[in-house]
Amino acid sequence: MKSIFNQTTNQNLVQRAASISNDSQAQWGKMNSYQMMKHCIKNMELLQNKQQYSRVFLGRIFGKMALNATLKNEKPMSKNSPTHPELVIKENGDIKELKDQFINMLQTYVEVKESEYNNFVHPFFGKMTAGQVGEWEYKHIDHHLRQFGA
Repeated sequence: MKSIFNQTTNQNLVQRAASISNDSQAQWGKMNSYQMMKHCIKNMELLQNKQQYSRVFLGRIFGKMALNATLKNEKPMSKNSPTHPELVIKENGDIKELKDQFINMLQTYVEVKESEYNNFVHPFFGKMTAGQVGEWEYKHIDHHLRQFGA
């Protein structure tokens, strides 16, 4: 399984992200390229322990099953997957600065130590290992880059 922590995999995501522009059109879903970048940045802040979001009730019941189902195979995430309400972006803007922030945050994953995730709790999936975070984040970023043809 691919992981955001793998340098080669990470660099591929960085190159794909660099191709996104304000004019990039979504192939599915409701987000524009600005909203997608902002959504992914907020998710990275969560996964890098820079921001916390409230636990989702359904996540307490179905979170582990959903995580295991997502990570059990190499298939990409399905289109129009649900997201945490606090990660829904409604505003619009220019992605130039966001893209720089997005790429910089992506690149920091290759320096992460597994011990940084000893007590990580995702608001939907619950407690996650570093390996699960790496695989989940790869699938999440890949999903949104594919959404915009990158």
